[in-house]
Amino acid sequence: MSAAVTPVASKRPEDEFLGVGKSLGFGAQHVLTMYGGIIAPPLIVGAAAGVPAPELGLLVACCLFIGGLATILQSVGIPWFGSQLPLVQGTSFASVATLVAIATQGGGMPAVFGSVMGSALIGLLITPFFARIIRFFPPVVTGVVITTIGLSLMPVAANWAMGGNNKLESYGSVANITLAGFTLLVVLVLSRANVPAISRLSILLAIVVGTVAATVVGMANWGNVGNGPVVAFPTPFAFGTPVFTVAGVLSMTIVVLVILTETTADILAVGEIVGTDVDRKRIGNGLRADMGASIISPVFNGFTQSAFAQNVGLVAITGVKSRFVVTAGGVILVVLGLLPILGRVVAAVPTPVLGGAGIVLFGTVAASGIRTLAKVDYKGNMNLIIVAASIGAGLIPIAAPTFYDEFPTWFGTIFHSGISSAAIMAVLLNLFFNHLTFARQKPGSSVFVAADRFIDLSDVKSYGNLQEGDRIVDGRIVDADGRPVQVRDDNGSVVDVKVGRSDGEH
Repeated sequence: MSAAVTPVASKRPEDEFLGVGKSLGFGAQHVLTMYGGIIAPPLIVGAAAGVPAPELGLLVACCLFIGGLATILQSVGIPWFGSQLPLVQGTSFASVATLVAIATQGGGMPAVFGSVMGSALIGLLITPFFARIIRFFPPVVTGVVITTIGLSLMPVAANWAMGGNNKLESYGSVANITLAGFTLLVVLVLSRANVPAISRLSILLAIVVGTVAATVVGMANWGNVGNGPVVAFPTPFAFGTPVFTVAGVLSMTIVVLVILTETTADILAVGEIVGTDVDRKRIGNGLRADMGASIISPVFNGFTQSAFAQNVGLVAITGVKSRFVVTAGGVILVVLGLLPILGRVVAAVPTPVLGGAGIVLFGTVAASGIRTLAKVDYKGNMNLIIVAASIGAGLIPIAAPTFYDEFPTWFGTIFHSGISSAAIMAVLLNLFFNHLTFARQKPGSSVFVAADRFIDLSDVKSYGNLQEGDRIVDGRIVDADGRPVQVRDDNGSVVDVKVGRSDGEH
């Protein structure tokens, strides 16, 4: 009688636990990476709504608190909620323009919070639809989206490097850009370190070194650290009971569609970087965590939550795949929300320092997308035009932010996001060219179909650069599909060379 063998499930890369100390260190790196992005929306929306300066600090603390809770939910996960991936959550910048419009049209903060809560509920109800589109995200689509995420964040890094606030006299100064460049140099040097711990913490250490350098030359302002309370718990509904208006909820629902699209892209991107399986169920759980946190967020005076793309870049550049590192970052965010003095310390990090680090972070996201696109088969299909048109569409709102200003508000809200523009274009073109039979191109029927493969004459003699399935037919090389492989001489001219008389694979 044979003994029963119990199968052992393979451990996912994201499930590795690095220990409390390392997790907190890498988690702090995540917090510093996204801190500027998470505090900007409450400052902008609160100022537009006429919130007094002292209460703006409360609004920021609340957004840190709820962002930490949302991050813990997303990374740890509970039944039906949370992708269990290293995704950092925070206040979505995509909602800022719409929330400002709601706040300034007479509704104030109560209407803002009501619109966030109502639209998030609608978003929660439609998440099953988004979870079903995973099969329409092959590498040609995910590669485009990941690349566009990185490219769309580069203006953010440049703005940070220049100073972050174009109303300041020092904005774009040589000093600011030099500080950003110095931080970038430190990142590169530390990334090359032969000590793994230093290399992985290169972003955090570079931010610390950059901040110290800024302090020495008088470019860091620590004067506000002592102003305000040390401990403060977010008071529920501190700005009044939410007010639900049809116009506000509908306008924010359009934003929620954008956020769902971007979060889907971020989930797929981080899954690709981590090297783990991302299925329909996992996307659905991630989107429900997004919307569930967004429903609760207004209770604690917060806004719509979404995954932060810049932290996807941090996962790529550090190679730290553990989701518990992000959980530790979520805990830090919660503590920052409860201890405003720590938040003020982090806020004292000069924006150009974040800009220098952001150049590497965001560039790494784009590089990860390019690596995915390198896996795509471009032979005999329209994948080349899918990539070209989709990335082009994604870069339009980045290159010309006012491009869609004359379009209907709902249209502009969706396509003003380069990530959404690229994702929608890539999915539709992939459907048209690769799923609809009548739209498929025959080999050689379009100028956009990639050219035939060729190898050098010198490689023929040594059988170099041959691929799996290549074979010799009637003395000439053909690929696995029977298409001829051209041979070119040193001048790039096609030559007719016979390499054998018998058929066979190589």
